[in-house]
Amino acid sequence: MTKLGELELEEAARNAAGNWRRFNSFVWFRQRDLDDADDWSMIYTHQRDSGLLDQSNAAAIAVALEPFTEGDDPDVVAESHSHWAVGHIDGFSIRVFRDGEITPAFIEYHQLSERLADYPLLDEEDYSRREYEATLENIADAAFRLRHRFDLPEGWEAEVYGWLAEHDCTAIENADDQGGYPDESSLEAAFTALGYPEVE
Repeated sequence: MTKLGELELEEAARNAAGNWRRFNSFVWFRQRDLDDADDWSMIYTHQRDSGLLDQSNAAAIAVALEPFTEGDDPDVVAESHSHWAVGHIDGFSIRVFRDGEITPAFIEYHQLSERLADYPLLDEEDYSRREYEATLENIADAAFRLRHRFDLPEGWEAEVYGWLAEHDCTAIENADDQGGYPDESSLEAAFTALGYPEVE
């Protein structure tokens, strides 16, 4: 299926406008409040169980589109819709045409889509931060049994991450877009090397 970012602007706009009418088993209640509902496109960016990549791109898209959400008649409106399979799915409705002209809001979104068609990540720094923070959370989770055996200082998760990054980097590789998740043996090696005392 061709993505909007692979199309020229005019074709992408024609393809996007009114796309919500082609969704299966979908009702958009806000259409009742719009005189130009067929000039709008529904763009989803992430859902409840999205990985770090989709979360990061969704955040970058939200920042880029934020200026178009302002005013009494904005061209971008945040949307969150419930779905039986994924819990909820989030994104934006974007006015593609206003008075027959492509809106700046859709032009901005199309430019983001073109970038994503070339490379799947909009903000490397944001993604790296999310990956690091998720790995710290995973380290704490993975150590749920070990943490009772060792006297761990405040901020131990970051220290363990640093040691693993230097000595056992495969333990913190992001294999499933949810951050690294080291096994217990890697964590125990880190605890020992970092000199965390065992609780007697």
